[in-house]
Amino acid sequence: MNALPVAQVSGSPSPGAADLWVGDWRERDNAADIRAWDALAATSSEPNPFFESWYLLPSLRALDPAGSVRLAVLEASGLWLGLIPLRWESFYYGKPLPHWRIWCHENSFLGQPLVVRGFEQAFWHALLGWLDRHALFALFAHLPQVGTDGPVHTALAAELLDHSRPAGTVLEGERALLETDLSPDAYLEASLSTKKRKELRRQHRRLAEVGTLSVDRHEDAEDIERWTEEFLRLEASGWKGRAASALASARPTATLFREAMAEAAARGRLERLAIRLDSQPIAMLATFTAASGAFSYKTAFAEDYARFSPGVLLQREALALAEREGIDWIDSCAGADHPMIDHFWRERRRIAHHSIAIGGSARRALFACLNRLETGRAPQGIA
Repeated sequence: MNALPVAQVSGSPSPGAADLWVGDWRERDNAADIRAWDALAATSSEPNPFFESWYLLPSLRALDPAGSVRLAVLEASGLWLGLIPLRWESFYYGKPLPHWRIWCHENSFLGQPLVVRGFEQAFWHALLGWLDRHALFALFAHLPQVGTDGPVHTALAAELLDHSRPAGTVLEGERALLETDLSPDAYLEASLSTKKRKELRRQHRRLAEVGTLSVDRHEDAEDIERWTEEFLRLEASGWKGRAASALASARPTATLFREAMAEAAARGRLERLAIRLDSQPIAMLATFTAASGAFSYKTAFAEDYARFSPGVLLQREALALAEREGIDWIDSCAGADHPMIDHFWRERRRIAHHSIAIGGSARRALFACLNRLETGRAPQGIA
């Protein structure tokens, strides 16, 4: 354990000494630590459901049973003040460049740590200090999928600036965000042309002529197992199944999805939405709720009904979530320039991938050269 007194970290509160524990995630997979983890998530300055216990632990159990991922946990007096998963990697996007990185798998859509409000810079200071001392053969640290508009990113930028640590943004983009005070109908009118809205109404009418059309919305855990299996079958019936990229295409991802759905539903953190035709789902959406917002996690639709645009009709129904008390925004978790959701949701969230120098002066000089080769410019920080 590497102790770092919080009182020594500039600008942070000082409730006592805080220790940064970094080790095998399996050591923290127990009831007492999960309670501390959940308390951290409840007081985090920014939400990230993908790093909460009920999602990250099923991810680790399914995808990293050997324990190659380490948890970095900042603790003080039995309280967890910050958390992030790390892994040492020998390849960087296909190139043989060893580095430390925040661990995000392909079904995890945000890579920023959970940190108690007021401890953001203390956490980054402790983490980067640990990486300096444990660089091994790593040439830098890589932070993928970090949101740039909140206090966690602001604290990271300040920490890098305060200690003149080289860093660079290697990739950035914007993804669709829903953040509005408008009603669903008013938002739809502002987002889509009259022609497109008319076409959606026509498709809805024609679909209703095919059979009995219904919309199901659930926020509890009733029949969660059946709903989960329906989703897995529906997703696998389309192009993802043919490409072997559906959740059900591999046992680990199917297991992760089943466990995460059950845990989220049991905690009241899941909204399930489905359009059904004669009781059979033709479009489904799972959304995680977190603090003042929500994350649109997974969607699937039946390609046999593509002419009716069931996925678009589903997103029209999903607008109602923005009216729920306590939901101020919804992150689409979609890629930049998504061909469908970008037409619906007009707001944007900036997501960046950063690389940061670690170790001594020689290693930092080498990082500057590597970063220049990757980006075409000298490391310019992340602000």
